[in-house]
Amino acid sequence: MSEVAYTSNVRIERIKGPLRRAYLPGEPQPVLFSVHGGIAKHYGIDESRLPEPHAATIDYVIAALGG
Repeated sequence: MSEVAYTSNVRIERIKGPLRRAYLPGEPQPVLFSVHGGIAKHYGIDESRLPEPHAATIDYVIAALGG
C-alpha cells in the first residue's frame, strides 16, 4: 500500500441555518456555504428568510470536478 500523499485539514463552522463558514488550506479568507434558488426550494427553505444566500456545497463539488 502506498503512503498518504496529502491530508486536507478543513474546519467548518455552522453560523445559522444552512449558512456555514469553511476554513480551507490555501485560502486566506474563509469560504461561505449556504443554499440558493432551486436548492433552497428543494429543501423547503424560503430564500427571502435566509441570512445570506451563497453557493451550496454541491456547487463547489461541481466546480472542482470541472476544474
